[in-house]
Amino acid sequence: MRSIEYEKLAQVEHQMWWFRGLHENLVSAFHQRRLKQRHGIILDAGCGTGGFLYKLAQALPDYTLLGLDIDKTACEIAIRSSRLVCLGNAGSLPFADESLTAIFSADMLNHGGINQIQVLQNFHRCLEPEGILVLNLPAYPWLSSGHDRAVHNVRRYTCKGVRGLLRAVDFSDIQTTHWNTVLFPLMIAHRLLLLNSDDSDVRSYARPLEAIFRTIMRFESFVLSRGLRLPYGGSIIATAIKK
Repeated sequence: MRSIEYEKLAQVEHQMWWFRGLHENLVSAFHQRRLKQRHGIILDAGCGTGGFLYKLAQALPDYTLLGLDIDKTACEIAIRSSRLVCLGNAGSLPFADESLTAIFSADMLNHGGINQIQVLQNFHRCLEPEGILVLNLPAYPWLSSGHDRAVHNVRRYTCKGVRGLLRAVDFSDIQTTHWNTVLFPLMIAHRLLLLNSDDSDVRSYARPLEAIFRTIMRFESFVLSRGLRLPYGGSIIATAIKK
């Protein structure tokens, strides 16, 4: 991705309806696992330009936050916001065994060039006992479309498949849920009708639409924060514990 494209993403990420919903749901999923300690080191693996690190700093002020990304330009932009960010590969994390309290990873395992088993093994290695992993992943292989080409996705997932992946690398107490449920029919129609378009629908819209979509995301976040699970949707959030 070109530098100017990263700059644009960094500018809108705090406000864009989809990212706001994603960030709220990731933090909510973390809180529901009820860590006994209220301090430690949290890693955002695949942090991009640092939008979620900004959210974590607000939501979890007692933790030390680190970001890691393979893209140098993205890291440079994240560092401008006083984030602790390192350039690196999630398949060979530059952290000691059992040194991290929690790891977040949003829409990284699904990218081309990623060995998902190797990455998950590294996550497991670096987490301390009872450490928490929180993932977000795109749902349903049959939904692959031009959007996926635009954002470099090479795989999509089912909840059952995600649970199998996490069990394969010795995570336990695995929980999954869908989200982006209310807008899912619209998402299907848009992506399957425009299969030959290499354009992403995860973007900013006109203000009235943005307001509607944000309201929908807040409603879904409220539902998920109450421990309920959504049966279908465009994305999957999974949490797991290292025993």
